[in-house]
Amino acid sequence: MGSYRCCFFFTRKFRWSEAQPPEDVKAAFARYAEGGAHMSADQLRRFLVEAQGEIGATVADAERVIEQVRLLSRHPHLSKISRTAFLTLEDFHHYLFSVELNPPTQSQVHHDMTAPMSHYYIYTGHNSYLTGNQLSSDCSDVPIIKALQRGVRVIELDIWPNSARDNINVLHGRTLTSPVELIRCLKSIKEHAFSASSYPLIITLEDHLTPDLQAKVAKMVTETFGEMLYYPDSDIRKEFPSPESLKKRIIISTKPPKEYLESKNFKDGDVQKDSNDEAWGNEVPDLQDEIESATKNETSNDDKVQDEDPAVDDEDLPPPLEYKRLITIKAGKPKGQMSEALKVDPDKVRRLSLSEQELVKAAAAHREDLIRFTQKNILRIYPKGTRFNSSNYNPFIGWIHGAQMVAFNMQGYGRSLWLMHGFFKANGSCGYVKKPDFLLKAGPTGDVFDPKASLPVVKTLKVKVYMGDGWRMDFSQTHFDTYSPPDFYTRVGIAGVPADTTMKKTKAIEDNWTPSWDEEFSFPLTIPEIALLRIEVHEYDMSDKDDFGGQACLPVSELRSGIRAVPLFDQKGNKYNSVKLMMRLEFI
Repeated sequence: MGSYRCCFFFTRKFRWSEAQPPEDVKAAFARYAEGGAHMSADQLRRFLVEAQGEIGATVADAERVIEQVRLLSRHPHLSKISRTAFLTLEDFHHYLFSVELNPPTQSQVHHDMTAPMSHYYIYTGHNSYLTGNQLSSDCSDVPIIKALQRGVRVIELDIWPNSARDNINVLHGRTLTSPVELIRCLKSIKEHAFSASSYPLIITLEDHLTPDLQAKVAKMVTETFGEMLYYPDSDIRKEFPSPESLKKRIIISTKPPKEYLESKNFKDGDVQKDSNDEAWGNEVPDLQDEIESATKNETSNDDKVQDEDPAVDDEDLPPPLEYKRLITIKAGKPKGQMSEALKVDPDKVRRLSLSEQELVKAAAAHREDLIRFTQKNILRIYPKGTRFNSSNYNPFIGWIHGAQMVAFNMQGYGRSLWLMHGFFKANGSCGYVKKPDFLLKAGPTGDVFDPKASLPVVKTLKVKVYMGDGWRMDFSQTHFDTYSPPDFYTRVGIAGVPADTTMKKTKAIEDNWTPSWDEEFSFPLTIPEIALLRIEVHEYDMSDKDDFGGQACLPVSELRSGIRAVPLFDQKGNKYNSVKLMMRLEFI
């Protein structure tokens, strides 16, 4: 009996079938092929216009699709009759299930890029040089290169004197992280700065140098970047330049330096356990809960702004002029009460940095000041100091209050980072996403956007999850279950303002490498402009934690309606070679 069971499980393990077209795909083919066995280019054009919302599609476009399907198909079934190309049902299914030919989002830059930089969300890294955790990992240019290749537009470097105090290292100060030379980081930045986007790259410097080393940095930066480096034309500017005006340029953002390394004091009490160990299994913290908790716990001392790197100023020591003149985005050190820190100067712009905790408290008590500040100035949010494992926070707390630079540990992973990756797939993945108008302008009575306000639903996104495929190519046969095919289910939902945020899930399909769920969900949206469609696939495990099978986050504003192929990504945000879902996306 035992040998029989082993043989039974062995055969089950390899059982899989070729993905078959869902009933909706069959029905669409029958309708547009007018009951025939083949779909002509003109019939395909009608499908593209009427069902897929591609209003400008032409017969020539449809013919190109047919030719591309023929080239990509493993089993081409395309022919030409009297020079007229056509598709079979199988070809039609291959086309709809092709990530290359039928992606779920737009792929071009289409936002107005001529507004001041403060009008954009900017893809921002935190401690960009760290290869792992915040306390003991190596410092290297490798994670900087990876971030640039992904499209990150703000790279952060902490610069310190080397042991001989005659050169500059990049490292996370007062930790066991091993240093990397600044010049190595700068050279790698120059080489890869525009590998993924031609829009400006911002280097934020956390400066812990003496004036002589600041002068050395200025020389190093100008010689390394040459014409790529943008110099501000004035010490004071009333608004920031636009991304369009600074294409292929590198700009510097830092505080006008007045601090000494010797004045930095590290307190033993600063080291705490990171309680937010964000593996993929932990959900993103709820925004409303965070804000309400901050409101309850608020005291007068909480309202004081703490600098991200406390230091004793030496106000009488001027920074070297050659260093100071490189700074395009000045990061003034916040002091005193939050209401003072958020005051808008009509004659000059600046950058303010707040920790994630400070932001939550400011959102509870100074919402209007926050949003008015970000209409003209730049607000940078950075992870709390106890995230030693390089975890991240919910980015929407910054985005819904207008923060342009929501700085993330790009070397970590987890659901928060998936949201970040997805958010910046918008606008051609160029690293700059135009903020919605309601965050840039005051209302008719001078009021500003309130994320907690009860707003009407402006549109509803209907999502139908048809099927999935590709796991048998990208995973080993025993990855999910040793003796049987996997039992996949899909989670689908929205990340955005609290009123829009939700997650739902399909049933689990047992023992199938090509699961077919055929389930539909509706998501009412009050603020679709900054909402993300969240998708996750997991493999149900009765006796243990469910296994991860892929994820994707897509900007709702960029979704293409119709039946689409959705590529899935691994836990670190890298796209799988083959794993994908077929879904229908519809706005009503």
